[in-house]
Amino acid sequence: MAYVLKNSLGQIIATSATERLNDDWVQVDATDKAYISFLENSLAEGDAFRESDIHLARVLEDLISLLVERNTIRFTDLPEQAQRRLNQRQSMRNKSQLSGILDESSELF
Repeated sequence: MAYVLKNSLGQIIATSATERLNDDWVQVDATDKAYISFLENSLAEGDAFRESDIHLARVLEDLISLLVERNTIRFTDLPEQAQRRLNQRQSMRNKSQLSGILDESSELF
């Protein structure tokens, strides 16, 4: 079950998957067509921002790498959580690049 808030025209303007925030919220089945349509439209509207965030994150990773390479900052100057996240991202990028080198039909020797 999910909860929706509708405007005076009966159109869904907000949703909550878990809680009824006040008496104006109506419970609907999670398979309700209007509810699913609202969620799909909301996701589509957010795609541009999500895509931009992904690209900006990559720019920031590259910028930090460049600053570290040029000894402008030390990697250890960054907060531990930032170090951990950057290491995880770099590891993920390396694995992703390595996975593209060989396909399943390739042999190593």
